[in-house]
Formats: sequence, structure tokens, C-alpha cells
Amino acid sequence: MRIACVGYRDWALNIYLKLQKTLFDHKVFIHSSENNFSIKQLIDFEPDLILFYGWSKVIPSKLVDNFICLMLHPSPLPKYRGGSPIQNQIIRGEVNSAVTIFIMDNGIDTGPISRQKFLSLRGNLSDILMSIQKIGYDLTLDIIDNGLNSYEQDHLNATFYKRLKPSMSEISIKELTTFSGTYLHNKIRMLQDPYPNAYIKTADNKKLYIINTEIKDD
Repeated sequence: MRIACVGYRDWALNIYLKLQKTLFDHKVFIHSSENNFSIKQLIDFEPDLILFYGWSKVIPSKLVDNFICLMLHPSPLPKYRGGSPIQNQIIRGEVNSAVTIFIMDNGIDTGPISRQKFLSLRGNLSDILMSIQKIGYDLTLDIIDNGLNSYEQDHLNATFYKRLKPSMSEISIKELTTFSGTYLHNKIRMLQDPYPNAYIKTADNKKLYIINTEIKDD
């Protein structure tokens, strides 16, 4: 099997590199840059499978319509379609999620699901990303070994959320005085590295970044 791997996020690249090291009977090509994306290069590779893990740009229909393209989405699809799925779940208090691998179509996270496995959203963001990496590798290997075995999403129960912007990383005075400690703790941990960290603005117009928090009762 010829497998093209496209992505730039660390957790996705770690999945790709592990696949490349372990799939001795397959040809694995990795495109590891967000820029210089070449449709021709992918087509010339003649892939049986294209992985777009952690890729946030629109994939040309020329690829989606003519190749089997898989996307990894860290949510229990059809819930939490759209951008920033981890952040949109954590800020809403979700603790039980899933890693979903689906066959891409021309919609946004709407394609048939091939694999879905439980993912905990507890702990630091680094722990969550490490879990996504491990689960994503295992599920991908299972697809390669045992086939797609996909099923349609339940579109009637789908939810969609927009991608969060870096400007939304600010914790405002209103949030500090109106929201619970749990909400603020979740906002801070969902914005740990590699995402734009949470911050508050000081009186001298500086940004004070908050990386870690701990909740304790008085």
C-alpha cells in the first residue's frame, strides 16, 4: 500500500513517523509543512491512502473525490464538528471524548466514520495530545491491516463549532468576576502549549500569561 501523510502538527507528525518506521511492507510518504502543499506531488505519488491528520485548511475536491482521504478529528463525531474541537469541548466542561478517523468528503467533518475510540479530556493538554497520538496510531494501523469498515454519521445529531481565534485567549475582567473557577481553569489548560496561551492584561498594557492553574476550596 502507498500511504501519503500530510500534516504539520507535532502529534500528527509523530504518528506519521511511527508508521514510516513500522510499516515495512508499505511505502509511506510524509509532507511535513503547512506551506508548499503540492497537489501534483501527491497525485504523482499515486497513493492508495492519504492521511490529513491535524490539517486545518480546505482539501481540494480533486483529491477528496479521487482518493481515499482520511482525517483524524479529536471529538465524538458527529458532535463537535468544526475547528478547535479540543478547546471547544474542554471549555464546555466535557471530560469524555473520542478520537475519530473518518473518510473525507466535501463537507466539514461530515464523512463516514471508519474508527472511533474513547479519549479522556482530563489533565494537562500535553497529556491529551499524547493520548491522541497513541490512539491515532493504533486506529490507523488497524485501518491499514483490516480495512476501512466505515459507517455514515448521524447527521441529525451533529453539532458544529467555529475555530477559536488567538484574540480569544484573553481572560477578561468580566470573566474573572462572572465565571466559575472550573471554567477559568478549563480555559487556561485548553490553551497550554502549543496553542496561544491564556493571558490577562495588566494596568500598564502588558500581557501576563497563565500556563497552569490548580483549583482549591477555601
